[in-house]
Amino acid sequence: KEHSAEYQAQAWIDLARKLHSEHTEAIDPANVESILIKTSHHTHYVIGTGANDPEKMDPTASRETLDHSIMYIFAVALQDGAWHHVDSYAPERAQRKDTVELWHKVSTVEDPEWTRRYHSLDLNEKAFGGSVEITMKDGTVITDDIAVADAHPLGARPFGREQYISKFRMLAEGIVEEAEITRFLDAVQRLDELKPGELDALNVVAKPGYINAAEAPKGLF
Repeated sequence: KEHSAEYQAQAWIDLARKLHSEHTEAIDPANVESILIKTSHHTHYVIGTGANDPEKMDPTASRETLDHSIMYIFAVALQDGAWHHVDSYAPERAQRKDTVELWHKVSTVEDPEWTRRYHSLDLNEKAFGGSVEITMKDGTVITDDIAVADAHPLGARPFGREQYISKFRMLAEGIVEEAEITRFLDAVQRLDELKPGELDALNVVAKPGYINAAEAPKGLF
């Protein structure tokens, strides 16, 4: 996954980022009447309005809930044109007035064709996205669709080793020292060469003081 969100949300973040660049007028909730996401049964009922979960529309909801709310995710990605594993879930971001207003205009519906493609065994047509209709206050309707996330092997920007390394560095920033990042990346990129007794090189050590050992869990037993 490129983005820190539920897997079914990956393609929707990418579509929202695209629309951010192409239709800046849709960023302002004052211009938007409604946003309808047409998607698979799974997406509609698990992370969409089909779940009938009011917390998915709650600005004070936990990160664990927000990352399973396609309504929230699409609204934030549409406004920001980006997605960040920390900033996009920050309470001040989730509770921003214009974001809440836009977020609450988003709804989902199951589309039988997207459900069929979701379950397809043909990898060339299997899809995890859908189509969106943004109805503007002036009557204009913006439509677009996406089948798979940009980082998907069949997506617009398939992830390669360079992108995986970049993602690791981003997630490790402020948590792991540069020397440890370099050491780990060297080890993991020669995985097939590691000898018995060297697999501990795949453990990443946080920078001194980052983890309070006294408060760390002792395990299940």
